[in-house]
Amino acid sequence: MKIALLVVLGLFLGALGGAALGVGAGFAWVELFHTSNFEGYSGMLVFFTFMPLGAILGGLIGAVTFGVLAWRDTEILVERPQKPPRRGGTALD
Repeated sequence: MKIALLVVLGLFLGALGGAALGVGAGFAWVELFHTSNFEGYSGMLVFFTFMPLGAILGGLIGAVTFGVLAWRDTEILVERPQKPPRRGGTALD
């Protein structure tokens, strides 16, 4: 269940981040290639092409990354296991 929840979380966060990066890439595309702004064409290009593509790619990458991290959770050593306490009360024991 933990794996499924982390995959959904990765999908959500990846989609948000990917959409933001897609908008940035779309704005860069518009500026770099001097896309026409006639009747809002450049805005539609950014928000109807680059943002959904970024969200899809980001969601897939986030879901896969979080899923792999959750799957390998038992293999990844996060902290050292605690040693059992020593018996005896003096340093000479």
